[in-house]
Amino acid sequence: MLTRATGSVGDDLAQRIPDVLRAALGPHWEFTVDGPHIEIAHPHRGTPYRPPRRPPTWRELLDSLELGFARDGAPRDVCLPLRWGRETELTISAVQALDPLLKDGQLGTYRSGFIPQPVVRFTGHRDAAGQLKDGFLTSFVNISRVQPIQSMDEYGAILDGWLTVLSQLGFHARHLSIYGTLTPWRRRQVEGITLRFRHLDLTLGDIVLLWNTAHPHRLAVDLGTGLERLAWARTRESWPSLIYGRYARIAPLPTLDAIRTATLLLGSGIPRYRSFGSPSWSMHEATVIGAIASRRCPPRQRHGRHSMVTRAVLSLQLFEVGSGRPEDQRPFLLGEGAAVPVGPGAGFEEELEVRVTEQGDDFGAGFGLGHAGFLPGLDWKVNPPENRRLG
Repeated sequence: MLTRATGSVGDDLAQRIPDVLRAALGPHWEFTVDGPHIEIAHPHRGTPYRPPRRPPTWRELLDSLELGFARDGAPRDVCLPLRWGRETELTISAVQALDPLLKDGQLGTYRSGFIPQPVVRFTGHRDAAGQLKDGFLTSFVNISRVQPIQSMDEYGAILDGWLTVLSQLGFHARHLSIYGTLTPWRRRQVEGITLRFRHLDLTLGDIVLLWNTAHPHRLAVDLGTGLERLAWARTRESWPSLIYGRYARIAPLPTLDAIRTATLLLGSGIPRYRSFGSPSWSMHEATVIGAIASRRCPPRQRHGRHSMVTRAVLSLQLFEVGSGRPEDQRPFLLGEGAAVPVGPGAGFEEELEVRVTEQGDDFGAGFGLGHAGFLPGLDWKVNPPENRRLG
C-alpha cells in the first residue's frame, strides 16, 4: 500500500526534478508546473499521427529496444526468474531486480540495465463485467531499465535517452508527453516519485525515482512499460487482434489470456501453479485451476539439426465465474488454440498439447505456444535454465 512520504529527502528531490528535466531535455519542451503537478509536452503536439504501413514484428520491436538501450548505456541483462518467492510468489516487475539496494540496504542489485522481463500480474484493470480492459493482460513482457544512479543528472539523462529510444521506434516527440505529481510516496522501506509518459492519449508507462528510507543517498531509477502496450500504441490496432491474432475470433479472450499465462509458467520452469478465481473477479473471468506438467522426449534430428523436443501437456480447468454459485460456472474444453462451452456432465478437463523446442540447455519457446503462435517473442529465449535463479 502506498502512503504519503513525510521525510524531507523526498521533498528536496521533488523540488529539483523540474530543473533537472529542463536541463536534460533541452529547450524544445514546454514545462507546466502547478504546485506538485507537472506536465511536459512538445510545442507542436497537435499534429496528426499516422501508424506504420507495415507494423514491426515482435522480434523487430525487441531488437530495436535492445539496440536503443545499449546505445544509451544500458546493455541488456538477463531476466529474473519468474518464480520469485519473496513478498510475491511470481515476478511482477523488473524493479524487483533492485530489491537488495532498495529493500535490504545493500550496495548491489540482482540485475541492472535493460531487462525485457516476463511478468504475471492478477491486478489488471477490469470493466464492470470483470473482463480485462484493452491494454491489460495477466502475463506480459515488462520492458524496463532499472539501475542505481549516482546523481539526479543521471535521472534526467535516462528519461532523455528513453525519448530517443522511442523516436527510433517511430514515436515522434510531438506525440509524447510526461506528466505526474511531484509528491513522494512510501511503501514500507522504499520511497519514490513517479512520473508517467504517454503517446497521444495512451499512457505507456512510467519513470520512478527510488531510494531506501534508511539510505536516501542511494538512488535508483525504474523506467518501465509493456512490450504489448508499445506495439499497441505504435500500430493503433485492435487490442485482441494484436495480442491473439486469429484466435481472438474463435475463442473467449479470458480463456486465451489464461492459456497464455499457463504457457509462460511452464516455459519458465514452473511445473505446477494454481490460481483460483473468486466471485469478486465477476463474470467471464477464465481462471487456471489445473496443474501444469511436462515430460521430455529423447533428442532427435529435426530440420537438419539436433534438438530436444519437450512435449508439454497443459492440463487446465477453466471456467467462467458467474454469481459465485457452482451451478453458474460454465466449464470449457480446450482444443488446439480454441475453447468451446460444454454442458453439464461433459467433463471439466481436456489436455492441450504444446510443443516447444530446446537447443542445448536453452528453452527455445518460453513465451509461446509453439504451433499456436499468438504470443509475442515466440522464438525468444525468455528464461533459460540458468536464469531461473538469482545470483
